Amino acid sequence: MRRHVNIPVFVPHLGCPFNCIFCNQKKIAAPNGVVSPEEVSRIIDEHLATVSDDAVVEVAFFGGSFTAIEQELQEAYLARVAPYIEKGRVKSIRISTRPDFINHEILSFLKFWHVETIELGVQSLYDEVLKASCRGYRVCDVFKACHLIKEYGFKLGIQLMIGLPEDTYERSQGSACIAAQLKPDMVRIYPTLVISGTRLEKMLISGEYQPLALEKAVAISADMFLIFNYYDIEVIRMGLQPSEELRSEGVVRAGPFHPAFGELVEQEVFRRQGEKLLSEGLNLSYKGEVVFLVNPRDVSKMVGYKRENIDFYRKELGIKVKVKPCPLIDPDDIGMSFDGERIDKILSRTSFLQDVQRICHS
Repeated sequence: MRRHVNIPVFVPHLGCPFNCIFCNQKKIAAPNGVVSPEEVSRIIDEHLATVSDDAVVEVAFFGGSFTAIEQELQEAYLARVAPYIEKGRVKSIRISTRPDFINHEILSFLKFWHVETIELGVQSLYDEVLKASCRGYRVCDVFKACHLIKEYGFKLGIQLMIGLPEDTYERSQGSACIAAQLKPDMVRIYPTLVISGTRLEKMLISGEYQPLALEKAVAISADMFLIFNYYDIEVIRMGLQPSEELRSEGVVRAGPFHPAFGELVEQEVFRRQGEKLLSEGLNLSYKGEVVFLVNPRDVSKMVGYKRENIDFYRKELGIKVKVKPCPLIDPDDIGMSFDGERIDKILSRTSFLQDVQRICHS
């Protein structure tokens, strides 16, 4: 399989006509200012110098609402990538933008300039949450944009946020279920963080807003992750990239920030899957040790951060558990063994996901 490489180019807050309550792109994406079109070539060259010739390379314009930028500047950015595509060093371009800045003319323009993937900062699929967050568009605008993007043959990405004002557990799960029906090619899930200099920070100080605790944000994200798993939609990121700027003192004022948030979510999923396997495969009177057999790549997810999953089974269920790598087990599946060698029972991720069906059909 050829390695896929993204070359990120951040254009923070360019073109965005709104000031969402959670947003301070200067803090999140580019403390050193906006990248000029001339700098794009330098960024690409620097990355290509470290990439093998057989890698699949994509240039990704992130951080702002790309299609809301004046078209002349969009063209200046995209034109800098075109020579690399013509020479075969870069395969395509990815952009992120807002749902209300997508139309036929825009999509035709992007198609001409080799854009293949469009990620929409949807955040929520409930009008109450969008209004409370000052997003400036409605759910109907999201539906229209998604259908147009797919009609033009682009790959569609959807970015969702949890823990926004007026958001609830039910609305987060509902957003995931609705988003799945739009059939995106990929999804990102971000927990809401309170960034300094935002309106959300003022709401935090005044007591109008209460951020999610890390444990709750992980649990909500795990449910959403499983929904997308069920519909075979790839979740390409959970949690903000832990950039140097985000780690700087005073930037993140509150909220469930963790540098390995996505790993925590997958560990939660494995914990639940292991719990279900134990409930199906163990006699209640069994007091011996159980060995979980997992694919080598999944060992850390099964064990959990600071052995939290192992401790959970021991403290909450009274079961001693050990985790061993087993190449015979497919990724995301869990085998159970009583002697540490023979596979006595397997719970596949596919079988585990059958429980998810009820979430989107209830």
